[in-house]
Amino acid sequence: MSITIREAVNTSDFKTFVKLPFKLYKNNKFWIPPLISDEIKSMQPEHNPAYEFCQAKFWLAFKANECVGRIGAIVNNKYIEKIGQKFGRFTRPEFIDNVEVSELLFKTAENWLKEKGMEHVHGPLGFSNLDTQGLLIEGFDYLPSIASVYHLPYYQEHISRLGYEKENDWIEFRLTITEGPLTKAKRGAAIVKQRNGVEVVNFKTRAEMLPYTERIFEILNNAFQELPYVAELNKKMIKLYTAKYFSMLNPKFIKVVTKAGEPIGFFVGLPSLSEAMQKANGSLFPFGFYHILQALKKPKVIDMLLTGVLQEYHAAGIAVILISELQQEMMKAGINTLETTGMFESNGSAISNWKNYEHIQHKRRRCYVKSI
Repeated sequence: MSITIREAVNTSDFKTFVKLPFKLYKNNKFWIPPLISDEIKSMQPEHNPAYEFCQAKFWLAFKANECVGRIGAIVNNKYIEKIGQKFGRFTRPEFIDNVEVSELLFKTAENWLKEKGMEHVHGPLGFSNLDTQGLLIEGFDYLPSIASVYHLPYYQEHISRLGYEKENDWIEFRLTITEGPLTKAKRGAAIVKQRNGVEVVNFKTRAEMLPYTERIFEILNNAFQELPYVAELNKKMIKLYTAKYFSMLNPKFIKVVTKAGEPIGFFVGLPSLSEAMQKANGSLFPFGFYHILQALKKPKVIDMLLTGVLQEYHAAGIAVILISELQQEMMKAGINTLETTGMFESNGSAISNWKNYEHIQHKRRRCYVKSI
């Protein structure tokens, strides 16, 4: 039976788009369902301020009136202006193990990107670097953090078959905090503090933390501006991400370093919500919110959600202070496991630091690229 492709144009289509993975990953104990309402809003210009500098389209694949695949395409004009090359993005691909389905989906996305003047396509990438990015190619037997992604193993075979090649890989670590690295980090942090005349700001309540949130994202924009796939977050996006993330953070796992009273670096740790989000199964109500609150109160694992240091202080060792402060907070709470965010495999200094810990490098995500 033939496959048909239909553009997603209304809320009903977007709901079908978002709910497809719930069918594909049914009974998969490692997949983490997103919040359905948040995912739908991310596709709608009236709710997603990234549309001020992005264009996007989304499509669904059907076989006998059953949705069997999905894909999106994004033109991020800020990023194109930054790199001076016409790179479009494919985003959020999900599909059954059928080459006709994957081929039609990718061809549809590529054709639209070509119509928009794009000469290359890479992905999976989202509207920003805080959106979903990368395809999981290693680590299918590990639970990801909510800042990471999970995919079915056959996806990489389909994408490679369509002529896509590796552009960059992110790797992720699980660290176990033991006395040796903890003591070493504390000594290093003390030296860096004295040498640079900096201080650490700790928080007990969200109210204390909120005045720093806009500055945290400004530091993030500065720290990440040279990295691949990154375009500066605008004021409206900062407001969106503040509402999305900071309302559910435990403030004691957020650390800010200041110099002369001005924030120059930050670390945002998040009690792992992976199991809670699985229990929520895509909705905060009636019980999802309860599971998330419980996970925030009694964490077993801390996820690195966001971290950044102003570029002028990259060589000053500020990151040593941040990780030391977080580790000490974790140990006070009886937590010794930390999940890192994805970092480019070319980031030798960060990787060598994580290898000082008892660790496993358990997940790898890939960004693919193709000329069109």
